[in-house]
Amino acid sequence: MSERLSGRCLCGKVRFTAVPEKNEMGVCHCEMCRKWTGGTYMAVDCGASVEFDGAESLGIYKSSGYGERLFCKECGSSLAWRLQDGTHTSFSAQAFDDPSRFKFKTEIFTDEQPDNYAFANETTRMTGPEVIALFTANQDPQNG
Repeated sequence: MSERLSGRCLCGKVRFTAVPEKNEMGVCHCEMCRKWTGGTYMAVDCGASVEFDGAESLGIYKSSGYGERLFCKECGSSLAWRLQDGTHTSFSAQAFDDPSRFKFKTEIFTDEQPDNYAFANETTRMTGPEVIALFTANQDPQNG
């Protein structure tokens, strides 16, 4: 995809544009995402193509040694997860102006998925260790 799409938080104080890497969304079942969103985190990978308007209302929570979560300080909307170095951002699919354009394709951290829900869609499923291996495969072990 090369089309720049727009989205916003619930109150509209934080707006963004980004170019999704694919016309797809994935779901994260990790405990942090479930606590952060009150459910699963439905995300669209956008690389580093992100631009914000209303950044003064954008909150950033460093949730691990490598990742951080972006949210609106006014309305509390969960907006994005990104690598702290800014090279990868996954936006909440539902924060885009037209979330229906994204096909549900992947589920990650399936080893942390609780037993009280399941999706009917046929998806590619990956455990936490598989996801970590994928994200760190191209990193220099000296620089983490």
